[in-house]
Order: sequence, then structure tokens, then C-alpha cells
Amino acid sequence: MFSCVKPYEDQNYSSLKRACLRKKVLFEDSHFPATDDSLYYKGSPGPTVRWKRPKDICEDPRLFVDGISSHDLHQGQVGNCWFVAACSSLASRESLWQKVIPDWKEQEWDPEKPDAYAGIFHFHFWRFGEWVDVVIDDRLPTVNNQLIYCHSNSRNEFWCALVEKAYAKLAGCYQALDGGNTADALVDFTGGVSEPIDLTEGDFANDEAKRNQLFERVLKVHSRGGLISASIKAVTAADMEARLACGLVKGHAYAVTDVRKVRLGHGLLAFFKSEKLDMIRLRNPWGEREWNGPWSDTSEEWQKVSKSEREKMGVTVQDDGEFWMTFEDLCRYFTDIIKCRLLNTSYLSIHKTWEEARLRGAWTRHEDPRQNRSGGCINHKDTFFQNPQYIFEVRKPEDEVLVCLQQQPKRSTRQEGKGENLAIGFDIYKVEENRQYRMHSLQHKAASSIYINSRSVFLRTDQPEGRYVIIPTTFEPGHTGEFLLRVFTDVPSNCRELRHDEPPRTCWSSLCGYPQQVTQVHVLGAAGLKDSQTGANSYVIIKCEGDKVRSTVQKGTSTPEYNVKGVFYRKKPSQPITVQIWNHRVLKDEFLGQVHLKADPDDLQALHTLHLRDRRSRQPSDLPGTVAVYVLSSASLTAV
Repeated sequence: MFSCVKPYEDQNYSSLKRACLRKKVLFEDSHFPATDDSLYYKGSPGPTVRWKRPKDICEDPRLFVDGISSHDLHQGQVGNCWFVAACSSLASRESLWQKVIPDWKEQEWDPEKPDAYAGIFHFHFWRFGEWVDVVIDDRLPTVNNQLIYCHSNSRNEFWCALVEKAYAKLAGCYQALDGGNTADALVDFTGGVSEPIDLTEGDFANDEAKRNQLFERVLKVHSRGGLISASIKAVTAADMEARLACGLVKGHAYAVTDVRKVRLGHGLLAFFKSEKLDMIRLRNPWGEREWNGPWSDTSEEWQKVSKSEREKMGVTVQDDGEFWMTFEDLCRYFTDIIKCRLLNTSYLSIHKTWEEARLRGAWTRHEDPRQNRSGGCINHKDTFFQNPQYIFEVRKPEDEVLVCLQQQPKRSTRQEGKGENLAIGFDIYKVEENRQYRMHSLQHKAASSIYINSRSVFLRTDQPEGRYVIIPTTFEPGHTGEFLLRVFTDVPSNCRELRHDEPPRTCWSSLCGYPQQVTQVHVLGAAGLKDSQTGANSYVIIKCEGDKVRSTVQKGTSTPEYNVKGVFYRKKPSQPITVQIWNHRVLKDEFLGQVHLKADPDDLQALHTLHLRDRRSRQPSDLPGTVAVYVLSSASLTAV
């Protein structure tokens, strides 16, 4: 997985370390120097900051002291509880933190080999579709010999401070970490996709069925190695970090460190009773100020749980910032949950394997409407279809589709200020089964994301079999930027960009002709199809000039709903389009009948009659069947 990690800013860790050891000097990172430019992108510094190496802060500095734990971290003077909460979640997953902190044993201080230390560290983060290796030196900002940003319980433990410095380097400076998004950090630590859930909008506190379903999904994400965080929205500036009567803090990110069903009762009674409680454990990045409601550290509710169960859950009575609460209370007091899924694409896994399509694109401006790719959201109907378009297929009767749109992160610098995100989102449309060229008119909207100035936007949706087009956009037209589109399905989706507005002209066009007209045909369904007491197993085929579209089989019904569409680029518009209905059989499919659609206005949006074939005489029967066929549009190609 990490064989293709790219060095950030072309800094090769191994080469730099060898050079320092050869020269017998400690590494100084010129790309992220020990100056105010690495601390702030605006404003004036507070107290005088001194950059010190760990050996100047304490004796016996270590990367880890007694291993790594979510209890190690404490937030510093920058408002990055979101990052610290993500680190707390990361610390609880050995397989994940060992990817972020590579070769940690080799990077650890070795008192027996002081000459092997070069003051250089490196960390891996997933950024915009690839893993990058970020190199830093060990000079850390201090005031009065104390670390001013993220620090550990143990004065001589430095893993969290060093990870934070590497992350600040990616962002441009430490101040750029103020007021970020936990979802971004979770993705950067894992390469997964983050799914935000609005607990208030979903009314999970009052809807038990929805709440139980959500808990099962959260439990599954946790059990499969994913990371989760929770927070309470701060509506006003005064609400930021305001403490509620229940002990929770608004505008503050909490790390979810455990999710489980807790068995109630004692002894054999607990073993045989089926009563279980949905519980979740959270941690305040401050390392203090906990929930004081039911199931808090000193709550009498814990008497309902056996001592062995409490020990298994790691229940403590210390004010260490970590606490348990029921999932129902979480949904009542918290407003948001972020689930970061680790989407397994390995065929060797025993868990669900996802098929991933990963495409890079860009919103670009151009005076020519056909080349412009920055049309804004659907509110701007004149330019919406100028945006990039991507087509994919659902190849099962129904499939869960995960879509993640991520924009290129913007760094903060003294010269440019804070790198602000664009408001981005996307719409998904169900299109014709044979579409190969870009959309130019609205079709059925299958799903849509929110629009938000976040680094990434995620959507989970269930869709029936068919072909779909994703249109990723900025909210306003004319904005430019790069993006990464990731589409996850159960079976390969053949996701690709639609680059052409119409069939390209080739040397064969003059010989074979070039399409003069584009026509969309929509077959809704049929009636009167009899094969047995339960009806026919029918399907429909739309044919036009050698091209054809076939629907799925509608089993056991005399009134099938095909809902199949085709788009045809016609060289000979005078020739009719044929709609045939067939009955699916084991040995040989049976032809039931057909209608011909002409190119005149009378055939537009009409209900057509076809005569069913009698199976015994192989002649049309006297009882006609009907098929609803709509020609959605029929226009000259130049009108596209």
C-alpha cells in the first residue's frame, strides 16, 4: 500500500537523514522553518515563541512512553480540537497509526546510539488521492519551555506534537489548523471516506427504529477499523466551547473510542438475559470535562453491570476526558456524527469488498461554452451542463453506491492568507442505457449531495440497475479548482468521464454519413401481456439504425413497468424507431409484438397499440396489448 508513497515537496527522508548523519548535524527543515511564518498566516504573535528540540525541553525524550493511547493527547493553544479528536481515534487503532507513523521503532530515540539521531522525522498522510511522506525537523514551538500546541500527558513523549507539526506543514502553518474539520483529518489518516450524519435533522433521538439502524451502522464501522467522531453545533460565536449543564462542550469535536452492546445484569442472570444496552465511549481532547449524565464515571447506573463487564469496558472514575453514554443520549445531546469508513478493495478480505473508481478532474473557465467546465450548480440552468460529467453503471438489481467528491486542499501562507474551500456538491441523474455523450437537458434526478464549503462531500445512496451521470460542480459558476471523484460500488461500475458533446467527426463520416438528429425514447411499460395466470416474463428492446437498448426482465406480470430509455444519433431520421416486446423463456425467447415510431409530431408522447402474437397459430391475436412509449425529444444535432 505504501510502496507508492510520494515525498512531499521532493524531500526524501532517507537521503536527508543520511546526509545529516554524515555531516554530524541535526536536520533543519528549510521548507518549514522555525520562524513566525510557520506559526501564523495573519495577526501578530503573542508571547515570544522559542523553537526547541525535545532534548532541550526534557531529559530522555521519547516518541512513545508506555505505548500509544488516546489518553496521550491534550489540545494546545490553537483551536484544533478537531485534529486532536482525530488523533485520539487514530491512537486506538494500531494498524492505522503505524501507517501514519512509519518505521516508528527506527524513528524512536535510542539512548544507546545517540550518534544515530539526526533530529529528523517523517509521517504519512493521504492527500488528494495519494499517500505523501512529510519530512520535518524536531524543533517545536514553546513558551517558558512548555509546548504551546498539542502535547502529551508525559512531558517526555512527543509523538503527538511531531504528528501535529507535520500536519501543520501540509496546511501551511499552525494557525491554519484553527477551526478545521474532523472529517478531513480522519480521511488524511486513513484514505477512507467520511460520512457526516446530522442527528437533529434525522430526528434520531425520537425515532427508535432509525436510531437502532444508525447504531448498527456505527458499530459496523467501528468493528471494521473505521474512525468516528461526534460534536455539538455552535450556532453563535458565544456558543463556541460553551459548557452545557450535562458537562458537554458546544462547538467541540469528541473522539469515539469504543462502541458496543453492553450486557445488563450480574452473574448467570446477565449471561442468560437478552437485555443489552447500546453504548458508546467518547473522549474530550482537552483530557478533562466529561459528561455527567446517566452512565457517567460515577453514575449509579453502573450497578446494573457486572464488575467483569465493567473491567472489560475499561470503566474508570478519573477525570481524564473519557466517558460512556447510551447511544440514545448521544443522539439527544450531540448534533453530528462523522463516520470515516475504511473501504476495503482487497479481494482477499473476508469483509465486504468495494470496487473503487477514482478520477481526477478540474473546474476550468473558457469563453467557448463547449469548452467551459465551470458552470455552477443547477440554479444556473444556462451553464449547469457545461460542468464536467462522469458516467457509471449499476449492474445489480439494486446496489449501494458511495460517492465522494474532494477538492484540492489549499495551503495558508503569509502572502495569500488562509486557503478557503469552494462550496462544492454534485447531482446524480439516471440516463439512457446507451448514453455515450454528455447530457444537455435535465433527466430524472436520482440523488444529490449537499453543497458546502468543505474539503469533501459524501453521499451514500441505493440505486436500481441502470446507467447514471454524476455532475460535480461548484455552487457559483466561474470558480476554478481541481477535484477528485471517488465512486464505490459492489461490482465494477465502469466509471469514466464524458468528454464529447456529440459523436466525433472522423474520416468515415463523409462515407458513412454523420448523424443529423438526436432522439430520446422512453418506454414506460405495457399492458395486456399474458403468458400464464401470473403474466409474462417480458422485456423490451428499442432499435434504431443498428443500435439497440434492452430493459431488464419484468417477471410474472401482465402490466410490466420497464422504465427504459435510449438515446439515438440518427443518420436517417426518416426511418422509424422500433419498440419490440419479448417474453423470456429458458430455451428460446418468444416475440410478442412491436410498434414502429416515426419521426412526425403525432408519434411524440403517444400511447401505442401492438397486437400480441398468438403462440398456437403464430398469428396476431384479436386482443391488442398496449405499450406506453414517449419520445422525450427529437432535435437536430446542431441544436445540442
